[in-house]
Amino acid sequence: MADTTQPISGVAERYASSLFELSLEENAIDAVASDLSRFQAMIDDSADLKRLIESPVFSAAEQLSAISALTEKAALGGLVGNFLKVVASNRRLFAVPGIVSAFRQMAASHRGEVTADVTTAHALSAAQDKELKDALKAVIGKDVTLNVTVDPTILGGLIVKVGSRQIDTSLRTKLSTLKLSLKEVG
Repeated sequence: MADTTQPISGVAERYASSLFELSLEENAIDAVASDLSRFQAMIDDSADLKRLIESPVFSAAEQLSAISALTEKAALGGLVGNFLKVVASNRRLFAVPGIVSAFRQMAASHRGEVTADVTTAHALSAAQDKELKDALKAVIGKDVTLNVTVDPTILGGLIVKVGSRQIDTSLRTKLSTLKLSLKEVG
């Protein structure tokens, strides 16, 4: 599995592994990955849902009730819906982002893909996305799945991390290096 920029807890890894095994048995890896991505997007878009997941103030019953309503409303049935209910009843909702990340890694590894974490100053167009995937595939020799994060503070360029290798062509890093060089000369 490829390393990610965020550490994955043992709890998240165990839950993701269980979900992956179930989805493998039912031949539903892609469907589960898609549903998990939709749920992660819901978390990212809602401060209230993020608070429900992260806060220990809510009881297991309250979390289960909220997750049950959300999965029904979002049509997240089957494995993912039931899985999220089990996670909520076990008071492990805080681990869902790690579970999603670990599941993605397992699914990519199962497909023979490598995940590359890419940080850009602005969103990539479809052509840039394809060009970057093709370039990375030529270097690595495997299909590459991109996990793109937009960070305007890098000013321009890219930071690409694949496993333990990192390529930093960001404008911020180049300016910092230039600034350091000028301090040494002057």
